[in-house]
Amino acid sequence: MIFRSILLRNFCKKASLPRDNEPHYTFGRVWKLLFGRYLIVTNTVSSGVLMLAGDIAAQEIERRRQQKSSSTQIDGRRAFNMTLVGLSQGPLHHYLYKWMDMLLPGATVRTVLKKIAIDQFVISPIFIVTYLYSAGLLEGASVPECTAELRHKYWTIYTADWLVWPPTQFINFYLISPKYRVLYINAITMLYNVFLCYIKHNDDLVSLLIGESQSKNEPTGTSSTKENDKKNHT
Repeated sequence: MIFRSILLRNFCKKASLPRDNEPHYTFGRVWKLLFGRYLIVTNTVSSGVLMLAGDIAAQEIERRRQQKSSSTQIDGRRAFNMTLVGLSQGPLHHYLYKWMDMLLPGATVRTVLKKIAIDQFVISPIFIVTYLYSAGLLEGASVPECTAELRHKYWTIYTADWLVWPPTQFINFYLISPKYRVLYINAITMLYNVFLCYIKHNDDLVSLLIGESQSKNEPTGTSSTKENDKKNHT
């Protein structure tokens, strides 16, 4: 009788465990799905959301720099376009990092340095080209205009890449688990996107950084050129 009561008590305890830990169990299951089976979806959506956050921050900086009224609304069309650009970059980063881990497995210092070299000399140029072309085309620019903007802004962005990403990627490849790498990069990218979105829509700053004097009629920036055209017509 005593033995039977002990078994019954243990059974009741075990039966109550899932119910007591149900929130933790559910969160753990969702987490495994997001960073397991649906990792590419997680990477894609987070890339788009963080690009959106970066563009909104960049627009706020522009508003304060130009001393515009606080009632000035966010450019929704521009924010939407930048979100689409971010969504397009998510799968690209997902598969590039997956390919890199297959090409160079392990996390030794030598392997990490090789990955950083590939990232800076291969992935970074691909990202800059796809970023400027996709953002420009979404804003209604022609391919020649996107090419002119790429020539004007490429080295400014690429120089900034060298200042930001090598130390960031060393931490990424040496310490971060592969399934969290794109999420980690996206978190850093949220801050970097503020710079990217600002550079994308402000030719004057690029000219200042590279020491060039640019006339308003030069087709070096898709957004800024259109704004100048509107001013000239008015």
